[in-house]
Amino acid sequence: MSIDATSPGPLTARTVEIPDPVDLLAALPEGGISWVRRGDGMVAWGEIARCDTTGPGRIDEALLWWRRTTRYATVHDDVRVRGTGLVAFGSFAFADDGAAGGALIVPRYVVGRQDGRCFLTVIGVGGVDEVSLAEALADSAPAGPMPPVEVSSGDQAAWHNAVAAAVEAIGAGEVNKVVLARAVEARAAGPLDVRSILTRLADQYPMCWTFHVDGMVGATPELLARVDHGLVTSRVLAGTIRMTGDEMGDLARAAALARSSKDREEHSYAVGSVTQVLAAHCTSVNVPDEPSVLHLPNVMHLATDITGALSQPVGALDVVRELHPSAAVCGTPTLAAARVIDRLEGLDRGRYAGPVGWIDAAGDGEWCIALRCAEIDRDDPARLRLFAGCGIVAASDPASEWAESEAKMEPMRAALQATED
Repeated sequence: MSIDATSPGPLTARTVEIPDPVDLLAALPEGGISWVRRGDGMVAWGEIARCDTTGPGRIDEALLWWRRTTRYATVHDDVRVRGTGLVAFGSFAFADDGAAGGALIVPRYVVGRQDGRCFLTVIGVGGVDEVSLAEALADSAPAGPMPPVEVSSGDQAAWHNAVAAAVEAIGAGEVNKVVLARAVEARAAGPLDVRSILTRLADQYPMCWTFHVDGMVGATPELLARVDHGLVTSRVLAGTIRMTGDEMGDLARAAALARSSKDREEHSYAVGSVTQVLAAHCTSVNVPDEPSVLHLPNVMHLATDITGALSQPVGALDVVRELHPSAAVCGTPTLAAARVIDRLEGLDRGRYAGPVGWIDAAGDGEWCIALRCAEIDRDDPARLRLFAGCGIVAASDPASEWAESEAKMEPMRAALQATED
């Protein structure tokens, strides 16, 4: 476990209401942070402080740093909606032993829209001057065209072998469910402007959280934990079928997904793992009796929204630390599934399937699982890796799981297509 934290001194955050910028992503300078869903959310840029961590205690160390940082901060908040005041954005590696680690980043500027109100937050050391949005964006330039990007197809034979081996491990009683991931390499003809990717993802997948934090970019449908004034919410997704574009056919496929014993089994493990964690911190937990079907442009998922009333002052990152990794991205039992992943996957997931989101000075925040995403190479902005994963249970078929993983890579593949003249 290691921590590398930079904070220049006591921070001051000032939030003021501003006119509606209409399109948050259009206000984002190159390389900035995104957390947008249905047009609401936040974009941020600049860097005032950050904490980089690695190892098993990466979330604990980041949380400790954040508590120390907020303890001595001064916050002037004229708006007081979710996301205002002093905030930090973060992403963390899936595994304990990878090189990716994780980071919390305090930006210089945050622009957001929530509950019909729009705001600008300026964060600085000591004190902050009044700054208009135009002044904060003075050096920003529009996103350039998307360069041609070549995306590899991946090793289908290796995937089939891994899925078959996972099914064998399940049959032997080693695990009940294991989530396997695969990655493909992509290379652009020139440096990528992440804003072009974000705009396409937000247009095509408005129901998802379109995110970019420290080189992780994607549009994830899965909410790991939202903590807001003592209420906690988690959206569990597990069990997937591809959309065809035929309205009547997709309705029939949705009904088949809802009845599928294989998908319902996979889903139940994920719901159980989240419910168990939340129940330890809540006076009551509400779990619907039946999952719903979430329709996205490329796939449909079995979905369950779990809510609870916290019985003690627990923050978003505290909950995230205990929820990760859930059965939706690892399997069950967790430790046994992790061992199977290490043996079969042959992949360093980096921050794929790890927590990504934001936290405020009170500990409230919103954290998702980094899915439907890619990781941009820190040393080469024209290179990136695309990821997808599938939950494997006893009835899983390698060919079907390959098709599902291809469907899950579709959002990023489409977002990387070159701009048409």
